[in-house]
Amino acid sequence: MKLQILLIFSLLISLKSLATDFTHFAVSDTTATASKDTTTSDTMLVYWTEKNTFGVNLTEVAFLNWNSGGNNSISALFYSNFERDFKKDLTLWKNSASLRYGINAQEGREIRKTDDELKLSSSFGFRSDSTAHWYYSGKFSFHTQFSKGYKYPDREKAISKFMAPGYTFLGVGTEYSDPDEDLTLYLSPLTFKSTFVLDQRLANEGMFGVTPAKKDELGNIIEKGENMRTEFGFLVTSEYHKEVWENIKLDNQLSLYSDYLNNFGNIDVDWQLNFNMKVNDFVKANVGSHIRYDDDVKYKEDTNGDGKLETFGPRIQLKQMLGVGLVYEF
Repeated sequence: MKLQILLIFSLLISLKSLATDFTHFAVSDTTATASKDTTTSDTMLVYWTEKNTFGVNLTEVAFLNWNSGGNNSISALFYSNFERDFKKDLTLWKNSASLRYGINAQEGREIRKTDDELKLSSSFGFRSDSTAHWYYSGKFSFHTQFSKGYKYPDREKAISKFMAPGYTFLGVGTEYSDPDEDLTLYLSPLTFKSTFVLDQRLANEGMFGVTPAKKDELGNIIEKGENMRTEFGFLVTSEYHKEVWENIKLDNQLSLYSDYLNNFGNIDVDWQLNFNMKVNDFVKANVGSHIRYDDDVKYKEDTNGDGKLETFGPRIQLKQMLGVGLVYEF
């Protein structure tokens, strides 16, 4: 766990250095252009916009001679977001990366993971004229996690890990973008979704919707489970950002996907709703929820205590978040 946390910190520092180097490169390049054509240099500065965010939310509870009892605990959520957008005339290219990792340490118990996410996305659009809000667009996204996940208190068998699962979406369609309303709506009738399970034990169990291993009457594996599942379907995504009250901003992200070839009409849902409250330039609070539903992801639980997980139907996945912490943006 210490090694994993160290690797995450190293990654964050590397990304920050990369962002700094990129900025230095851009400044040097435009300065050189300015020596030839000042007008062109000033225009180039407007094409690229960038935003970098580093933050940590901390929660600590300590007891001393407390009659009601309780365990000392501390929780930390480290996160960072990077945005690189290019807009020129009829062209719009948006890129983003999101990294999150949370841990909880409680007296008398091992450190446990509370959050884990690595997400990359990129979309490229072209519109017919400078006043249109609709773009002909293509979109790619990738989503996985950093480290192993467990169904606590069991720490013997991981139920997830890096690229188990991993998801990619690649498609073409049309996107509505309104900078005044800070609203984006993407419609893609042609989207390929790939689910990767690169851990063979999890693939053999058919986790995350891949085809499980084939076994004989004695339970011996005669054909390994597949490590990838490919789908072809319809994707709708939406992002909306608005300051609903002074220093309180609403962030809403919704993704809906349905596979043409397998039970079309069953919709995979990924919905995040967050309220970000600004205390000052460096201290912020966050309240949010994250809902997921995937018809191919079955719920598993050991109901009879035999150490084996029984498989049930898909269920709604819900995560709630409340945090106060330090944020640095540039």
